[in-house]
Parts: sequence; C-alpha cells; structure tokens
Amino acid sequence: MYIDLPVKRYYGIGEVAKAFGVNTSLIRFWEKEFDILKPKKNAKGNRKFTPEDIKNLKFIFHLVKERGFTLEGAKTHLKEEKKEALNNFEIVSKLEDIKIQLLKIKEHL
Repeated sequence: MYIDLPVKRYYGIGEVAKAFGVNTSLIRFWEKEFDILKPKKNAKGNRKFTPEDIKNLKFIFHLVKERGFTLEGAKTHLKEEKKEALNNFEIVSKLEDIKIQLLKIKEHL
C-alpha cells in the first residue's frame, strides 16, 4: 500500500486517517490495541504521529486490512515475528514505492 504523506516530523491524526482511507476512530482504536503505536500527545491531547508510527500503522493496516488477520492474530504476529516481519514488509513497501515512482517517470516520457 502506498501512503502519500509529505515528509514531516509529525503528522496529525486527521491527515494520517485520510492517507490510509480510514476513520480517525480506527486509528485511535488501533493505538489502544497495538502497543507498537505510541504517538506523542501535545498539551491539548492531540496525537502527533512520527514517521516510525506511520511505518507501524502501514504494517498493521497490511496485516489486518490486506491479509485479513484478526486483531489477535496481528498482535501475535507482531510479538512473535516482529523484527523479521517488519523487515520483510519494509522491503516490499520500498519496492512498491519504487515501482510507483518508476511508473510516474514512465508517464512523463
């Protein structure tokens, strides 16, 4: 899944939800369910997601929405095979991003 977000230090929950095509309530729910997500909160309590949080959200989205894992299954997968699974997911994500960039370049030729 390609997530089109500008490169920033922090992202608001609204822009994260929009980028993933989900409701903000789902992002908040996943934050409670998955301890891998730890967005910072400002004085008002607004969530600020880091690029690391976005990477973890992409992985959770992939497991739950694309591969059909249950929440419990996704949690177990993250705990048992976190490092290897994340590395494999990062490689695939980078390759998909490269493919999208190459297709954009091809369109401009």
